[in-house]
Amino acid sequence: MKTPLTVAGAPKAIGPYSQAQVVRLHGGNRMVFTSGQIGLDPISGELVAGGVQEQAERVMRNLAAVLEGAGLTLADVVKTTVYLADMQDFAAMNEVYGRWLGESLPARTTIAAAGLPRGAKVEIDAVAVGRDL
Repeated sequence: MKTPLTVAGAPKAIGPYSQAQVVRLHGGNRMVFTSGQIGLDPISGELVAGGVQEQAERVMRNLAAVLEGAGLTLADVVKTTVYLADMQDFAAMNEVYGRWLGESLPARTTIAAAGLPRGAKVEIDAVAVGRDL
């Protein structure tokens, strides 16, 4: 069974999708699949000022807020996908990413994308696993 998740601490969806889907598994576990987060401020709905590091910081805050809404944390993340508008921004994004996820070391794919929503420089989605509440 899947349940869409909407939390106030992360930006509202800018299209026909959920911030995340929570899937309940047998044995009391659940998986949370987040939608891709870009560096949108959840209050203004605008991209944060600055470059890829500032946007990546906001992305990680947004992902943390979505996971918190599901009762999980970034430590529960098992897989991420990072989309960069410019692969030259890899090191700058990686520095921010490492501060937020370096302890848990989820599996990761990083892709150079020809374009991201709203002209964003970085977008990240995550899959997390945790015990049922």
